[in-house]
Amino acid sequence: MDLSMIDRKNLLADSYAIDGISAPECRSIFLDWALSLPAGVDPKAAIDVALGAYEAAYPEHPMTVTLREGLLEARAPKRRGGRAARVPD
Repeated sequence: MDLSMIDRKNLLADSYAIDGISAPECRSIFLDWALSLPAGVDPKAAIDVALGAYEAAYPEHPMTVTLREGLLEARAPKRRGGRAARVPD
């Protein structure tokens, strides 16, 4: 897997070229990028490829931070609301 395969729209490349891009903008671009990955591509493997291409040159860029966050495991919700909170399973 290479960068041209996982970033066909050049979303990541363009985000690194935008001066003054913010973290919320990078998260929005990241979501669009993740949704446009080819079928069958493991998102975490794609993030690893992207980080391999950009992290060394842009270690503190908001998109690099966003990509790193994309590798973190989601936490289970701590609270359930509504009926689910009142009625046992």
